[in-house]
Amino acid sequence: MLPKKGSRLITVSDVPYRWRVRHKPTYCQGNGWTPMTFAVELAEKPGNVLLVTLPYARPDNWLLERSVSVRPALVARCVRRAINEGWAPHAPGSAHRLELARDEVRAHQP
Repeated sequence: MLPKKGSRLITVSDVPYRWRVRHKPTYCQGNGWTPMTFAVELAEKPGNVLLVTLPYARPDNWLLERSVSVRPALVARCVRRAINEGWAPHAPGSAHRLELARDEVRAHQP
C-alpha cells in the first residue's frame, strides 16, 4: 500500500489510481547506478501494485546523469499497458513489474 502523503491521483478509464515516486533517492539511485522507478495502485481498496522501471536516472541524482520527469500521461500509458499485459490491480499478490525502453519514455516528454 502506497503512502497517501506524496502520492498523486490519476484516473485512467474511469478508475482512480494513486501513483508515487519515492521521495528521496536510494543511495544507488543517487549515484545513477539503478534507474528511476514509480509505483501505481488503485486509489480505493488497493490490491496488486504496479512497479514501473524507467531507463533513466532520477532527476535528483548526484552525478547529473541523464534523467526524465514522470508525467501523468506516462503514468496513464503504463497503467493501460500493464492491464493489457495482465495486471489485475484489484487482486492480491506480488507486484506487477513493467520496464520501459527509452523510446517509450521519450514519446511523453516535452
